[in-house]
Amino acid sequence: MTRTGLSDTIAAIATAPGSAGVGIVRVSGHRALEVADGLFRGKRRPSKTRGGRFLFGDLLAADGERLDEGLVLVFRGGRSYTGEDVAEFQTHGSPAVLGRVLARTLELGARLARPGEFTLRAYLAGRLDLAQAEAVLGLVEAQTEAARRQATLGLSGALGTRVARIGANLTRTLAALQAMLDYPEEGVPEEDRELPLAAARRDLLELVGTARAGQVATRGARLALIGRPNAGKSSLLNALVGFERSIVTPLPGTTRDYLEAGLELSGVPVTLVDTAGIRETGDAIEAAGVRQALNLAGGADLVLALEDGSAPREALPAELPPGARVIRIRTKADLSAAWTDPGALDVSAVTGAGLPELREAMGTALLGDVSRGEAWLTTERQADAARRALAHVDAASALPDDLASYELEEALGALSELTGRDVQEDVIDAVFRNFCVGK
Repeated sequence: MTRTGLSDTIAAIATAPGSAGVGIVRVSGHRALEVADGLFRGKRRPSKTRGGRFLFGDLLAADGERLDEGLVLVFRGGRSYTGEDVAEFQTHGSPAVLGRVLARTLELGARLARPGEFTLRAYLAGRLDLAQAEAVLGLVEAQTEAARRQATLGLSGALGTRVARIGANLTRTLAALQAMLDYPEEGVPEEDRELPLAAARRDLLELVGTARAGQVATRGARLALIGRPNAGKSSLLNALVGFERSIVTPLPGTTRDYLEAGLELSGVPVTLVDTAGIRETGDAIEAAGVRQALNLAGGADLVLALEDGSAPREALPAELPPGARVIRIRTKADLSAAWTDPGALDVSAVTGAGLPELREAMGTALLGDVSRGEAWLTTERQADAARRALAHVDAASALPDDLASYELEEALGALSELTGRDVQEDVIDAVFRNFCVGK
């Protein structure tokens, strides 16, 4: 997004496309109230109205035609979302009405806002930091309760607070190291170097650990159920979703293609994928299903590896993909046990035994043990900046005092990218490129 034109007065429809009871056209800039005066007729002119006040009246075309009746909400510069004068017109929400109202604002001197330009102006005016701006987009796009919760936390500035705490400890250590360079005979007390540096590293590790959970909360998760034929995959899928989604028979090899079913887990939409039983086979179709099962396991956020606890234990004939996150499950726990394993969860799809524990384990594996009251990293940009900061802190911890300063400066630079205090323009452009027009 180009930075040119940021002194222009901009306008856009701020509500979603389609018909609705109410629609909003937003105008922001130094001429916003002048534009409002030209469009609105009521008992008082918008430009003569205090900020935070509604006016009711008619919205008129250039020739005096009544476009609609509605409200105009006036915000004054410094106390608006963008930090500029803002007028928001609330009308009936038909596309025809909103289109005419928007067109009239453009005739009066506003220009059409670019995607994300209102929020960009809020960021540039210091109303939001970059993490808060990303949270605005997250809140607009939230499809899950977990995503909504995290976006709300991010918008409150909670992530910036975590980052500021880490930065304060790094700054304290850096100041002590630089003082040592000026007065080497004094040395650096442990409480000024080791303790704040250790605290910053601990907080950074915890923050980086939230990245996976934050991205799962935003986009949802895919879970692959794998195991030998008749391990109970289809039965477990049906038990988890609460209805018979997958056909269950005592015959091995019933599932040859994968099958999906959805459920919600800890506020996150989860797609369960029932895959073909993994075994050596000469059947070309079944062999293709086995390959597909392993590929699905490699791309899943979590793998449920099932073994029949009522039959002699057999290892899978193929290895799981490297790096796969796995919960091991001993199925058919309602039958006589042929083997036991303390590392596997005992579950019965028939009686429901072990299902609450399995759901809890799945939630922990996907979202970790991070507190719901803490803000997570929800974008790859944020995660990358935090990982780089952690790498520089680790490097500083292993270096002599005179060399550690450089690494701490780099760590602080990476941290500042999280909130946008020191960030390249192309990064800002990338953040706002995904916004819709009107936000």
